[in-house]
Amino acid sequence: MDLGTFGIYTFDFEHQPAAQVRESVQELEDLGWRAVWIPELLGRDAFTHAGFLLASTRRLSVVNGIARIWSREARWTHGAALLLADAYPGRHVLGLGFGGQPRPGVKPRAAMAAYLDELDTMETPSPHPAQPVRRLLAAYGPRMLELARDRADGAQTYHVNTAHTAQAREILGPDAFLAVEHAVLFDTDPDRARTLAREHLHGYLETPYNLAKFRRLGYTDDDLSGGGSDRFVDDLVFWGDPDTVAGKLHAQVEAGADHVAVQVIGVGPGESALPQWRLLADALLPSKTR
Repeated sequence: MDLGTFGIYTFDFEHQPAAQVRESVQELEDLGWRAVWIPELLGRDAFTHAGFLLASTRRLSVVNGIARIWSREARWTHGAALLLADAYPGRHVLGLGFGGQPRPGVKPRAAMAAYLDELDTMETPSPHPAQPVRRLLAAYGPRMLELARDRADGAQTYHVNTAHTAQAREILGPDAFLAVEHAVLFDTDPDRARTLAREHLHGYLETPYNLAKFRRLGYTDDDLSGGGSDRFVDDLVFWGDPDTVAGKLHAQVEAGADHVAVQVIGVGPGESALPQWRLLADALLPSKTR
């Protein structure tokens, strides 16, 4: 799975009109970025969104990070993924996760395994693409990482520290693909940067499954209260000047990530992160790709 070492992860497109999204993603491609990651959160369908971005570009890979299994039955995911793989060979990656609100009595790993069973046994009249559908699973705990290793091309993680990346690599082994999202902020003032980072992390500190994940990462109740300790904030959001941020992102690669999807925070709804994406391109991308 050749997405380059670094890509862009963004929620921003969900707030923008189609013309602005098209211009932005085309500039990302021109800057030398090879992959863009999009979530499914605020109402835009994962596959319509991915198809629009693919149609707007020539070479860029688009990764669903994630398409929620609760949002559609397996047959519709199967059909959409086949069409995108056929129409844009080697450029779409199907990222799957359970997402959304917790469902009492439903165990995420069992639900994902059952969903994969349906995908893998689905019969369809749709033509099979020349290149197979590539898929990743959102995974944090050991058992879900094992499922990603055994039933997908690898795993994607979100809001984790470098220690988790090293643990994930050990579970996945040397061959499975590991993509790690990481939030960044270009601000060199510690107080201001941490204030903005805490605003970003606030919602994640209010959901039980995220709190459970952070505790598994070794953070204490003190780390997770009051908006998050400095240690927690600095681990989850890399801030500083572009060179400092780039150095911290490389630490995720050194810990075992094949690819780091960089999420710029501190950008208001409807605003564009293009200025920051340009700075990141200068700091992270090989000159030969630009």
